[in-house]
Amino acid sequence: MDMPGRNYDLRDEIKAYWSARAATFDLSPGHEIFSEEERQAWHALVLKHLGAGEGRKALDLASGTGVVSHLMDELGYKVTGLDWSEAMLERAGGKARTRGRDIRFRMGDAENTMEPDATYDAVVTRHLVWTLVDPAACFREWLRVLKPGGRLLIIDGDFVNAGPGERFVKRMASLLERMGIVKPDAQHAPQELAESHRSILSRVYFSDGARAEAVAALLNAAGFEPVAIDTDLKHIHKTQARNWSYFKALARGMQHRYAICATKPKLD
Repeated sequence: MDMPGRNYDLRDEIKAYWSARAATFDLSPGHEIFSEEERQAWHALVLKHLGAGEGRKALDLASGTGVVSHLMDELGYKVTGLDWSEAMLERAGGKARTRGRDIRFRMGDAENTMEPDATYDAVVTRHLVWTLVDPAACFREWLRVLKPGGRLLIIDGDFVNAGPGERFVKRMASLLERMGIVKPDAQHAPQELAESHRSILSRVYFSDGARAEAVAALLNAAGFEPVAIDTDLKHIHKTQARNWSYFKALARGMQHRYAICATKPKLD
């Protein structure tokens, strides 16, 4: 049985970790967008699963510095970005002001959004699910804030389990780096946070890896229907790969990354 306060403590650590990451978050390929080609690839993914905004309301959970919020805004959604890191929100707000975009950012918890029932036409989140302490509760909350017929788009991956090909590529890259033949990729996350990341990852719900099928099963149990898994993210990966070394791009291309689109059933 979990001890009282255990989940709170872990969630507090997660919040502190991402707050510490805020200063360098946008330097990392895969976080910020570095080309128009990548932007178009992301637009295509959103349009495929959610359609054009046309003034519909969207909630971007764990919005960070606002990268996905801006993608949604560009497609015509009226966007609210929700994050529990003040440092992330400061950067997100500054970015929106600089670009002259009318995006609302506010502090909040993805597991308890404090948003009214049936408010949003779309809920979107990128690289949040793997960090969740209680995904079942989160998914019920996200179902609650969606309008009937509204859709949830999750973009995430299994960042724990590496297949044989990925492990071989990483070993080869490490060997060539030690030999001085290739240069290591730039590390934008402070090295002192690496142990904190490992500790957090070992204690979240998906500590064994957030596989798409497991996430989809929890979404079904929460009441979403239908739930569709999309693993065809090659266009996004191709545009991001230009910002990494050959070996890192190759290894990332072998990871289990996916988008899941889940719909809140319409009322009878």
